[in-house]
Amino acid sequence: MDRARQLSEFLKSRRARLSPDAVGAGGFGGQRRVAGLRREELALLAGVSVDYYTRLEQGRARNVSSDVLAAVADALALDADERAYLYNLARPAAARRRPARPQKVGPELRQALEALAGVPAYVIGRRLDVLAWNEPARLLIADFPALPAAERNMARLVFLDPAAHDLYPDWQAKACDTVSNLRFDAGRHPDDPDLAALVGELSLHSADFRRLWADQAVRAKTRGRKRFAHPLIGALDLDYVAMRAPDDPDLTMMIYSAPRGSAAATSLQLLAGLAAGPAPQKTV
Repeated sequence: MDRARQLSEFLKSRRARLSPDAVGAGGFGGQRRVAGLRREELALLAGVSVDYYTRLEQGRARNVSSDVLAAVADALALDADERAYLYNLARPAAARRRPARPQKVGPELRQALEALAGVPAYVIGRRLDVLAWNEPARLLIADFPALPAAERNMARLVFLDPAAHDLYPDWQAKACDTVSNLRFDAGRHPDDPDLAALVGELSLHSADFRRLWADQAVRAKTRGRKRFAHPLIGALDLDYVAMRAPDDPDLTMMIYSAPRGSAAATSLQLLAGLAAGPAPQKTV
């Protein structure tokens, strides 16, 4: 989880995925030993010297300007999430100014979880830790209260819990999403020792995680659709949306729902019925 190494590996991977012909660098010619652009080609596209780009890619550049980062991001064809990841790694002083506050779920988010009694909803924090949930989320995803606090983590559940392969029929897609979300968090908190420990643990115990982590994919949680296979109510295709807390961008509420009148909406009603028992909403 060394910041310079993260930056180096990320830039190399994004450079390797670019086709020289697609970006107009095919005219450089010469024998190519690897796919993608050479450093000098990327430097030319970004309008910086080869020496400067080399130092940037090796994590040795200091006080990198926003203009240079924007030019490199444009040359690498980075999307918005990848750009944010690049900026966080290349400008460590800005990243360090973010206070690492204790992760706590405030009363407003708790009220929102209670109000969303008909659909699964939960709150995640740094490192994809699950910090709070409502009863439908507990019934759908995992029995969070029964887990030790350290194991209430989506990455651990996806890669270390065999039940995840049954819960997510398209487990590979879920695994890719999880890793890319975790890497986005690593860009925001590259010096987090607990995050480094989590990545080390997952790398040690899961070959799938090691392979996907090496792909350098970066993605923030936003919205999408996820397929579940629940042991009691069957298959559900649910839409999800990620809503960041306005006063703490490290807290995100995940809400699952389904179009009105759909089969998944009927299944959610069944799930809400199971959740309507006396068990209260749990938080940590």
